[in-house]
Amino acid sequence: MAQARRPFFCGNWKLNGSIAESVALATDVRNGVATVRDADVAVAPSFTALHAVAKRLEDGPVSVAAQDCFWEEKGAFTGEVSPGQLADAGCKSVILGHSERRQLLGELDAAVNLKARAALKAGLTPIICVGETLAERDAGETLGRILAQLDAALADMSEAELGRIVIAYEPVWAIGTGRNATPAQAQEVHRFIRTRVASRSAAVAAKVRILYGGSVKPDNIRALMAEEDVDGGLVGGASLSADSFVRIVKEGASV
Repeated sequence: MAQARRPFFCGNWKLNGSIAESVALATDVRNGVATVRDADVAVAPSFTALHAVAKRLEDGPVSVAAQDCFWEEKGAFTGEVSPGQLADAGCKSVILGHSERRQLLGELDAAVNLKARAALKAGLTPIICVGETLAERDAGETLGRILAQLDAALADMSEAELGRIVIAYEPVWAIGTGRNATPAQAQEVHRFIRTRVASRSAAVAAKVRILYGGSVKPDNIRALMAEEDVDGGLVGGASLSADSFVRIVKEGASV
């Protein structure tokens, strides 16, 4: 990873944890990373636990991310949560376009863009996810799919807005499967993403943090972080154990 970019590790807890369990896990993560000075750390609980977790982590080294948001701030949108409401609950960032939402819930690239721009307007950092399926990788369509997702997600953003985003590369075939992209495979796509951002702004591309997500574990994070364009991890299952997630943060931040 380039030394100019500060590592970032975000634990995506997905649909797991009661409020009490989430607060307990967040507390353990906070205590575990208390001595880490060289990385940014966030956790993403379910909506119901966001405020309680944010209060527990207030003024500490771990920030709170949401797992999704809507693109409107208010209105007749039953079941949705606005970026402003997330900020009010204590969130600093929001995961958008996660492959599970794309694959299971039919989320479109255009929706990711609307959500990202709304999040920026509310002062949140969008963590924009892109990634290919196994069929797309096997067909040699990886970079084409990443290009389409990335261009759509970043459409109509100003250079200043681009400078406030985080991008996460998540090969769909590696999420929750125990199979992860090799460091070289991750680097190839991360470099492609950075180069594409550079076509909009070289200055932003040099600074934008690109996370890897896809069966990130304590025993593979160092090899991934050793690649020039890998700036951190979006961690799924391994973030549900404080010990595992803290090890990932410490190992990754030490590279």
